[in-house]
Amino acid sequence: MTVAAARFPARAVSRPAPSRLTEWFFLLAIFTVTWAKLYWNVAGDVALSDLLTALFLAAFAAERVSREDARVSPTTLTLLGFLGLFLLVYLAGFFNLETQQALTQFGKGLTKFLLHFLFLAAGVAYIVRRGERFYWLTLGVLVAGIAANAAYGVLQLLAARAGLNLDQAVLSPLTGGASAINVYGAVEGAEVYRPNALTGDPNHLGIMLLVPLLVLAPIYLRLERGHRLRVPLAVLLGFLLVVELSTLSRSGLLGLGVGLAVLAVPYRRFFASRALLVPLAAVAALLAWIVWQRLDFFRVVLRSRLQTGDSSTSAHFLVYDFVPDVLASNPLFGLGLNNFSVYYEFVTGKTNWGPHSFYVALLVETGVVGAALFALFLVWLLGRLGAARAVGRTLAAAGDARAARVRPLAWGLAAALAGTLAANLFYLTMIFYYFYAFAILAVAAAPVFAHRLRS
Repeated sequence: MTVAAARFPARAVSRPAPSRLTEWFFLLAIFTVTWAKLYWNVAGDVALSDLLTALFLAAFAAERVSREDARVSPTTLTLLGFLGLFLLVYLAGFFNLETQQALTQFGKGLTKFLLHFLFLAAGVAYIVRRGERFYWLTLGVLVAGIAANAAYGVLQLLAARAGLNLDQAVLSPLTGGASAINVYGAVEGAEVYRPNALTGDPNHLGIMLLVPLLVLAPIYLRLERGHRLRVPLAVLLGFLLVVELSTLSRSGLLGLGVGLAVLAVPYRRFFASRALLVPLAAVAALLAWIVWQRLDFFRVVLRSRLQTGDSSTSAHFLVYDFVPDVLASNPLFGLGLNNFSVYYEFVTGKTNWGPHSFYVALLVETGVVGAALFALFLVWLLGRLGAARAVGRTLAAAGDARAARVRPLAWGLAAALAGTLAANLFYLTMIFYYFYAFAILAVAAAPVFAHRLRS
C-alpha cells in the first residue's frame, strides 16, 4: 500500500438512506397480514392489509422514481414474468363469464390478486436491496404479528368462557362489523369454543400458525447453548403449539405433520434432544392439566374431531366432485377467477360458499392451463428454496458461522411450504396475504444471503 493510499483510503460509494415511510408501510403490512377481521365495508370489503399494501407499493414506486433507480434483479423479473402469465390466464377465463354476478366476483378476485402479487414482487426487491439484517427483521415482524394474533385468540377464548364477546368489545367499534369466536357445538350444555382470533376461521388460524412453528423450529434447534434467543424461542414455540391445538383444526395438524416429516430428514438427531423434549414436555403437562379438569368434555370433543364421516368432512370432499363437471365444459381456463361461489350457488342454492380447497378453486376457476401455470410457479419457488439451502452449504464449506442460521432457515421455509400445501387440500389460505408474505421470505432468502458469498 502506498503512503497516499494509507492516508486517503478509498471511500465506499454512498447510497441514499432508505425511506422510513416505505419501511414502515412494508413492516406494518407484514405485521398485520393475518388480521383478516380488520376490514371496512367501503365500496366493498377493504381490509387493513389492502390499505397498507397499497401504501407500501405507492411509497416503493415513488422512492424508486425519485432516485431514478430502474434496476430490476433477475428474481424480480421472473416474478413479474409470472405475474404477466397469470394475468393472461385470468383474462382468458374472463370470456367464460356469463352473468353480472360472475363479472363482479371476477373484478374483486383480480384486484386482490394484483395487490398480492405486486406485494410479492416489490417485497422481494425491497428486502434484497436492504440485506440480511432487514431480512431477519422482516421474519421477526411476521412472526410477531402471527403471535399477537394467537395471543388475541387466547384472550378471545378466555373471554368466551366468561360469557363475553371480545370481538364485539374490541373490533366492532373499529370496523363497524360483527364477529365472534367460533362455536363448534355443545357438550352437556357447555359450548365448545374454537378460537379464530383475527383470522375469521379457526382452521385458517391453525394453518397460518404452521409458518412460525415450522420456520422457527429448525432455527431454534441449531441455536448454540446459552444463546440469548434460546429460551424465548422455546417459550414462543410452545405457546404457538398450544394455540394450534386449541383451534381443533384437522387441516392444521395435517400440515404440521407433513412439515415435521420434512424436517425429520435433516434434523432427526435433534428429535430426541433436550432442546426439543423439554418444551414438548411442558406443553404436554399443561394440556394434560387442562384436559384433566374436564375429562368427559374433552373426550367427547376429541372423538368428534377424529370422526371422518361427519357432515363437515363430507363437505370438504364433496367439492372435489365439481371438478370433472366444470372441466368437461370449460377445461382450459375454467369458470373465471373467483367464481366458484357463483357456480356453487347455481348448483346448490348456497350463497358465498368457497370451495374449501385451494386445488379445487384452482382447477374450477382457472382450468388445466391455470393449474399447470401454478405448478410451474410452485416448482420455481421450491427451486428458490433449494438455492437457499445451497447457499447455506457453501457458507458452511467456507467456514462462515452464518451457515448455522441460513440452512435451518431454508429447511424451515421448505417445511412450512410443504405443510401449507398439504393443509390447503381442504382449505383455502394460499390466496391470503400471509402466504404472499411467506413467499417473499422464501424467494428472497437465496439472493439475500448469496451477497455474503460474493463478498
